[in-house]
Amino acid sequence: MNLKPVKDVLVIAEMKAIPDIKRQPLTLFIITCLSFIPLFFTFFWGGQISFALVGGMVGSVGFIGLASAVQDIMWDRYVKIREMIVAMPVHPLSYSLGVALSKLLYASPGFVISLVMSLGFGVLPLSSVGWVLASVFLCWAASSSIGFVLSTYLRNANINTLNNMSNILGIVFIFIPPVFYSEQLLGDFHWLAILFPTSNAAGLIRSYAGLTPLTSEMLLLRWVVLVATTLACILVVSFKTSWREE
Repeated sequence: MNLKPVKDVLVIAEMKAIPDIKRQPLTLFIITCLSFIPLFFTFFWGGQISFALVGGMVGSVGFIGLASAVQDIMWDRYVKIREMIVAMPVHPLSYSLGVALSKLLYASPGFVISLVMSLGFGVLPLSSVGWVLASVFLCWAASSSIGFVLSTYLRNANINTLNNMSNILGIVFIFIPPVFYSEQLLGDFHWLAILFPTSNAAGLIRSYAGLTPLTSEMLLLRWVVLVATTLACILVVSFKTSWREE
């Protein structure tokens, strides 16, 4: 069995995560605090805390997946790290997974705190933790893949443009779809929530929390769509990503 792709993922993740955390440990604290900003406004403006906690679990992971994939890939190209990794050689999928996995560590504290609070406040039953982890993992994989593909196809854009692009992606995938609010507010267009991996994952978690009851058929459909979306994004990274500079 060829374990080189797996080793490549772990080496890249360690190379991009551990030194930064050692140099700037407060980054973990800042990112964790940022993930709780929607919860802060929900508490003081009378919203449903349960929806904010679900959104915090998905949003913290989904946003950093999109942002890190765009910003980190561009930074690697800017400081010539990417060219060094390409010369090893490393498969694009291993490279993208390594980058995404390194930044997942930064999102983990916010996700864990939201999950613990959800269990402590009775928003989520303990039996649903496995489903929550599965849906958030798929959301992270899909959002990271989307960010990676965009960053490689926009290789001629400058670093400031890509930084702005990552923030716009966060708004498009995290705050506009029903991640922090009920998809029923969309009325007849509530089905659009299934198309976004972030809102689809949030809808699944709300279903297991009893906040948005779904039939078994609809629950199965949403899982199928989420898995299919994730696989499609990963396949695009594997076969269509512009990897080596022409």
